[in-house]
Amino acid sequence: MHLFRDLVIEDYEQILDLWRNTAGVVISESDSEPSIRAFLDRNQGLSFVCEDEGQIVGTALCGHDGRRGFLYHVAVKSSYRGQGIGSALVSSCLEQLKQRGILRCQCMVLADNTAGGRYWSAAGWNRRRDLLLYSRDT
Repeated sequence: MHLFRDLVIEDYEQILDLWRNTAGVVISESDSEPSIRAFLDRNQGLSFVCEDEGQIVGTALCGHDGRRGFLYHVAVKSSYRGQGIGSALVSSCLEQLKQRGILRCQCMVLADNTAGGRYWSAAGWNRRRDLLLYSRDT
């Protein structure tokens, strides 16, 4: 039986392992334990995990800037895909954003992550072709 619950910092080792073993998920310095702790503190009640028999099999890291929501590291262990886990995690995030007055959410998918692109398109998300994303380390 799958248990959906808030992601807490005590989950860090398990979520990091899932992310490292999920194609299309890139781990960076922003995914360090102190960074994830700070993110969760700023965005309480927005990120979720799915457990099966004590093992985390799905994650959705979610936050907002007061105007837009953002999803990061939506990942489901490959042997659990196709069961609606990712959709349930994302729905939980979107519902919590809506309750906070955040009416639009965005996610970033690597251009070469074809499986991720198919998932988000099939889930009704619109691919933006009118924006360029720029990034810079501080």
